Amino acid sequence: MKNIITTLVLLFAIFASQAQMRKWTLLECVEYAMEHNLTVEQFELDLENAKIDKSDAVGNMLPNLNGSTSVSSNTGFSINPTNNLPTNSTAFNVNAGISSNVTLFDGLRNVKQLNRAKLNAIANQYRLDDLKDDIRLNVANAYLQVLSSKEQLKTFKAQYAVTEQDLKRTKELVESGVVPRGDLLEIEATAASQQQQVVNGEGMVLISRVNLAQLLQITDYENFDIADEEFEVPPSDILNNSAKVIFDKALSFRNDIKLSESFVGLAEEDLKIAKGAYLPTLSAFFQYGTRYSDVTQIPDGNGGAYTPNFTDQLWIFDGISYGAQLNVPIFNGWSTRNNVKRSQISLEKAKLQLEQDKLDLETTIQQAYVDVGTFDKAYEAAQKTLEARRLAYEYAKERYDVGLMNAFDFSQAQSRVDNAEADVIRTKYDYIFRLKILEFYFGLPISLN
Repeated sequence: MKNIITTLVLLFAIFASQAQMRKWTLLECVEYAMEHNLTVEQFELDLENAKIDKSDAVGNMLPNLNGSTSVSSNTGFSINPTNNLPTNSTAFNVNAGISSNVTLFDGLRNVKQLNRAKLNAIANQYRLDDLKDDIRLNVANAYLQVLSSKEQLKTFKAQYAVTEQDLKRTKELVESGVVPRGDLLEIEATAASQQQQVVNGEGMVLISRVNLAQLLQITDYENFDIADEEFEVPPSDILNNSAKVIFDKALSFRNDIKLSESFVGLAEEDLKIAKGAYLPTLSAFFQYGTRYSDVTQIPDGNGGAYTPNFTDQLWIFDGISYGAQLNVPIFNGWSTRNNVKRSQISLEKAKLQLEQDKLDLETTIQQAYVDVGTFDKAYEAAQKTLEARRLAYEYAKERYDVGLMNAFDFSQAQSRVDNAEADVIRTKYDYIFRLKILEFYFGLPISLN
């Protein structure tokens, strides 16, 4: 029974450890970042506010309706509501009414406000989508940094394992008198240096994982890791398109450009709204009211008077008023003219910003296009260098094994191989990321497959 319980505990611990150490793919990282990024949540709230502004603009075009009532009692001098004569008594009064106002014409400013609210909602959506684009790129870059650090760590460990074998063999050669003891010390120094590389590599893996976790708003760094996958350079025909073709396509869908265009549209609507203040405003109103007072006296036709009850007074003393009001702006201290000028300036600034954003996008795409070619060549050169370094190392190893090369020269040959392998890993992931950036500007989703 005791053995069964122990086995169950061990299995539970294994399952719990596996559940905690979830291996994240790139797609999972991107989707999680979209759902949990604090800035995304703030921009989504701004979008909700913009939708409420659109509802406000619609409401401003509709008639309002308000009801009012008042109940009062006064003792002493007052005005009799029936005959408007002074009296000195105690009276109980009730007044009630409803009113409605509607703007018939205000220089079409209410229509322009609605158009502006719609554009503002669209602009906030573009702003949110643009932020998500940036997050995708940042997450992909951080993800590739983790992959690069892990691959470099594997290389460091493999190099250290080879050196340990060389160290063991050198000890045997020293004991047999084939090589001097100084060679053993040189190999031991190389092994210590590579062991330090392994430690530094483990630190780089941890740092890169923490950086990615922070982008995802994850604080459990110890139990966060990405999927153990090795990625080769994915096939791509993006360079079959010129930088101009990529730029023209980017203009048609990039959210940052759409956002700048929507800002121009907002500025145009603001100018129309400002100009609408030059025109007259026509509004209509309707009011219905009634009252009750316990001091009301109405002739009864027989020379006397009586006080109608509450319901009868509400019908007797009700009334309706309605009409229209026209306001014509004549002079307002140049405020309307100045508002129009400010709106014109804002419009010009929005147009200039749009052109600047287009220039920035073109510059970015041109640089990304050049980077892809540059890092592609750098990656090819690093591979050729590594191949040459490995051949030189094999030749040096053969000479060292027969005592024709000292340990210092042999360790230098091995160090050159180590550096070449590190360059291959670095240039590979640099090239992959630049390639994905260029594809992203061409409208292709970020994927490492």
